[in-house]
Amino acid sequence: MAEALFKTTTRLRVLLIGSRFQILSRASDSGFLWPMARGLARKGVDVTVFASKSPIGKSFVERDGVKTYFLQEKDSDLKHAPFEDAIFRKFTELHLQNPFDLVHALDSSALKIAKQKKRFKVAVCFDAEATQMSQIFSILGRGHDTLGSLLQTGSALAYKFLTTFFATDRQLLSVADGVFIAHPQQRFLLERYYLYPDLKIHTLPYGFELSDFKPLENALEIKKKWGLPENSQLAVTFSDLNETQEILHLLAGFEKVAVKKPSSYLVVIGNGPLFKEIEFEILQKALGKRVLLLGAVPEDEALDVISVSDVYINLSSRTNGFETTLIEAMAQKKVIIGSEVSPISHVIEDGLDGFLLRPADKESLANLLIEIFSGSIPTQELGERARKKVLELFDVKKMTDLALNAYRQILQDAGFKPAKKRFLDLR
Repeated sequence: MAEALFKTTTRLRVLLIGSRFQILSRASDSGFLWPMARGLARKGVDVTVFASKSPIGKSFVERDGVKTYFLQEKDSDLKHAPFEDAIFRKFTELHLQNPFDLVHALDSSALKIAKQKKRFKVAVCFDAEATQMSQIFSILGRGHDTLGSLLQTGSALAYKFLTTFFATDRQLLSVADGVFIAHPQQRFLLERYYLYPDLKIHTLPYGFELSDFKPLENALEIKKKWGLPENSQLAVTFSDLNETQEILHLLAGFEKVAVKKPSSYLVVIGNGPLFKEIEFEILQKALGKRVLLLGAVPEDEALDVISVSDVYINLSSRTNGFETTLIEAMAQKKVIIGSEVSPISHVIEDGLDGFLLRPADKESLANLLIEIFSGSIPTQELGERARKKVLELFDVKKMTDLALNAYRQILQDAGFKPAKKRFLDLR
């Protein structure tokens, strides 16, 4: 292996890893990070992607200079291996043929590579989402402004931080040459509580291409498919159904809306261990005909639901603020309702391009939805500003430049001096 690792290349080689590439475009086969991967390739970087499943059932796709391997597709020779093991085996194979300079992992699935980075002579960086930080945000969103609630939240935070940090996060951060964040809250937690060096933290908001968003022409057919009236007004939310409280707050708020606005409907998309429990709560509240619990639906159908909806709701504190569904909704000029204690608060400005609420404030949620459905809020202006905001925030060229600058710094700090020349070749 030693001989192969000293093989010289003329291009910077980067491996992007994520178990799940979310789909933004109905026609995309490479997913949410496709704009970033292609942007890097256009800059002269040799880009390879490892993902788990492909929306088109292929184990390998090469387009515009980007090579994407879907390691758990049916025609992959690694389909029966756990994703982490499949990554390690495929990485080893390709790395021996032509060494990578840097591995950028969106989740913790590259930890096995990171542990042996010295052996492979490669730098490894992770997104903040690779840690269990989202569980911290989830607990923050449950609190109320009462002394008892604050004390309870504080205890839960301390317990969750200690258990997740010593169980997984400490090990991951100890081998990470850099960590990418999407918003200031992640930086604050990494510095203050995880004691991760500020110089190794890099901001990277993921971008998209405007051409990925196309207006829907068959709105009535979509509504008919799900049994919705032609004049129905829709609020849509996405959930992994791992946490009952956030959905219960949403259902409690929607009860009042359902009574006052007979044409209003709530659509919940997602599947998880608490599906049956949530379904029971919907029936208990006599909302069975007004709340559609669709379960897991194909991504193109989920985008269709967003297209025919009026309001997009995400009151989860586990959001990273950059979900594809949120970006899609903003780009399609939908009214956004998010949690004021989640990263969405760094994307949405309350009252300007959306609304921010406490997740447990069901009364404010109900009143806001009633106002929106009654037409007393200038939703068109809000939608226009939301679209403008998302175009400014998620610029592909800006994202690509930020990524390259971060890669340069990470490789330099990790002591990979030969990589400097390759960066000069990219200018």
